[in-house]
Amino acid sequence: MTTTLHTFRRRSALGLMFVGTLLASTAALAAPPTVEIVAFAHPPVASALKPLREWLATQGGKVKLVETDMESPAGAQRLQAVGVKGHVPIVILVNGQYLQKRANGSAVELISFPVTAGAKGWTLEDAKSAITQAATR
Repeated sequence: MTTTLHTFRRRSALGLMFVGTLLASTAALAAPPTVEIVAFAHPPVASALKPLREWLATQGGKVKLVETDMESPAGAQRLQAVGVKGHVPIVILVNGQYLQKRANGSAVELISFPVTAGAKGWTLEDAKSAITQAATR
């Protein structure tokens, strides 16, 4: 009986250590979401993105930010890679996706200029919500 109890305790302890190690390594491997801003680098675009950039600056290590000039070869390649065509001034990608889901379940594309609440398009709150959701997954 003592041997069985000892074996059970040893296996339980090893199992708990394994689960703890697995959980710790999973948490360590969870990278912050990548937010890519592919946009023109000149004024109305820079002004439109200022509130989002200011908010992103407050996020510290919770978010990895990558900015690419839309008019650079890298910008053109990135847009092509995600399937965006035409003349769009701003594309925001959260973990490589511009199509995001709002809290109410509706879809929103983080493309072109942000709009005020109620208008067709994305708002600053849509972008912040998508980024925050990605950071908590």
